[in-house]
Amino acid sequence: MRLLMGAGLAIGLGLGAVAQTIHGRDGITLPPPPAVDAVAVADDYFGTKIPDSYRWLEDARSPETRAFIEAQNVYTARYLKQAKIRPQAVEDLDALENVSQMRMPTERGTNYFFTKRLAGEQQFSIYVRHGWTGKDERLVDPAVLGRDPNLSVGLADVSRDGALLAYRMQQGGADEASIHVLNVKTGRTLEDELPTGRYMGVTFAPDGASLFYARNDKEGTLLYQHVLGTRTSHDPLLFGREFRGEPLGRNDLFAADVTDDGRYLVVEVERGVPASRVDIVFRDLNKPGSPFEVLVWGLDSRFSARYAKGAWFVRTDYKAPKGRIMKADPGVMPEAWTTIVPEGADVIEGWSIVGGKLYVNRLRDVKTEASVYTLDGKAAGKLEFDGMGSASGVEGRSTDRYGYFSFSSLIVPPTIYRLDTTTGKREVFFQAKIPFNSSEYELKQVFFKSKDGTQVPMFLAGRKGLKQDGSERLLMTGYGGFNVSILPNWSAMAAWWLQQGGWFALPNLRGGGEYGETWHEQAMFEKKQNVFDDWFAAAEYLVAHKYTSPQHFAITGRSNGGLLMGASLTQRPELFSAIWCGYPLLDMLRYQKFLVGSYWKTEYGSAESEKQFFYLLKYSPYHNVKPGTAYPAVMFFTGDSDTRVDPLHARKMTPLVQAASSSGRPVLLHYSLSGGHSAGVSVEQQVQDDADQLSFLWTETGQAPAPR
Repeated sequence: MRLLMGAGLAIGLGLGAVAQTIHGRDGITLPPPPAVDAVAVADDYFGTKIPDSYRWLEDARSPETRAFIEAQNVYTARYLKQAKIRPQAVEDLDALENVSQMRMPTERGTNYFFTKRLAGEQQFSIYVRHGWTGKDERLVDPAVLGRDPNLSVGLADVSRDGALLAYRMQQGGADEASIHVLNVKTGRTLEDELPTGRYMGVTFAPDGASLFYARNDKEGTLLYQHVLGTRTSHDPLLFGREFRGEPLGRNDLFAADVTDDGRYLVVEVERGVPASRVDIVFRDLNKPGSPFEVLVWGLDSRFSARYAKGAWFVRTDYKAPKGRIMKADPGVMPEAWTTIVPEGADVIEGWSIVGGKLYVNRLRDVKTEASVYTLDGKAAGKLEFDGMGSASGVEGRSTDRYGYFSFSSLIVPPTIYRLDTTTGKREVFFQAKIPFNSSEYELKQVFFKSKDGTQVPMFLAGRKGLKQDGSERLLMTGYGGFNVSILPNWSAMAAWWLQQGGWFALPNLRGGGEYGETWHEQAMFEKKQNVFDDWFAAAEYLVAHKYTSPQHFAITGRSNGGLLMGASLTQRPELFSAIWCGYPLLDMLRYQKFLVGSYWKTEYGSAESEKQFFYLLKYSPYHNVKPGTAYPAVMFFTGDSDTRVDPLHARKMTPLVQAASSSGRPVLLHYSLSGGHSAGVSVEQQVQDDADQLSFLWTETGQAPAPR
């Protein structure tokens, strides 16, 4: 039996770094971090013993853990109180974030339903506008529903006649929500309420008399129908647990939707996160009690479906890694379907059918290009955008004349447009008044080679004429996973960094979907190191081309991007000066045991497999912290309301790095008692959190003090 003599064992036995005064940049000093007990615990993985000295911090509710959180928060607050730029950061971010905002509308007849937040308000409310030029009427105001400013609401669905509205109500950044139904005419909320849970989707039946909802719990995802006015305990189960003898498990996620003509209830079953396979079934609502029929089932590829003008249309990567759109026939294999839009050189990033036309968004080197087709695949024009950036897909129903899309970039705040699908004319639906002068900045794209020679793109933004001599601060963010394309969208925090005179960089790492499923697969399972190598190559490019230098280099990432930050900390600590590691995955041997971590085994693998254990151990940040290493300044950021990535990762990693680091630089835990993984905290809370992050990163990338 082997025993790994690594950081965990040394620190677990109390052999960590000697306590020393901590020195931040710009004159900040701190005492040694709060003392944290290390308790010798070890697990046996296939004959290899792995120490875990901070296992006790996995228990979020124990008095000892709560005392640890309180002590760490006091310590972090002591740092932030000394950060000279923080008051200015709060003021600047309030100007950038505390502005009137609106989200994409849902059109029902001549009425428009949407969420909007006015400047000075803490949360979005739900509104209706009667007619294109009508007055906005507030329907649901979270400030009326409760006193907690972190209580938020979201639009779930609107009945076809616009008489009823279903909305979500959730607390802080939790994924769970309760579902409520509002009578639009009377303004009264019905007694029907779906209790707090993890809802994958909620949609009205065509007649508006019932709701279809999919809820995910320990049993997996289950689809129910709730008839308004009845008890939810009586809701019949429509789909879940098994289909045609094949069991559906905890990691099979799905939602239901109703086709635009109201005929079919459609269920798309995603196997894992990200889905390695998507199955699609449907039920004819004109035939009550009829069984679900198969559109596609059992193929290890991804499919998404739309029904328009009496036909099924499907976007798939089946034998087309960059995607194609096909006209599908139920009950036969895709080889017998008709290709409408063939696979091309650029990945299909999004698609929709609005106004009887097919709108297809492609990524040409990660820049959005949108084409229009007839439903038989004939080219019918393009949507033009104002410069390099990112556009949403065109949203709307196949039976509607108008669709809606948004456009933004790292230096252009977002605008929502209404598109006339008949004439091609567009007009502004909403444009936020954000105090940022886009004309003062430039956005460009560069390419660099990764460790294995792969060409990787990166967006770079900065003030026009900004020096390129290695002396400027630079903030880089990334993700690299789950087939998620990271586009150059507007970000208030990026805007703040640019306004201060820093560079902002966004590399498009493998693991994302920027170049299709092949790009994603190049960084899954045992190939995850490719993400980190791409990231380090991006950093080396920026240093070599004198955009910055290691002492002025800041990086930030959250969730899977938090794992990237952890790998940056443990693999290349000399390359960066400051790291913000948000809502992170860090213990890759135990992640699958907590909350919804088991979903992600289709991306990372699991230490329950001997083969996968060894490659996970090789890069797992928590297991690669080495005592006596000069680690950069780091802030771990999480909160009690993160019900997706368990906060235990940040709790355990913080004392491990605090004890191991020999650099004397700050290692902080910022632990929110109200925030979480999802959006939903108040504007004030968001401004404060963002100011904490950016003040830390800006301060810790300033001029290093002279050697003592």
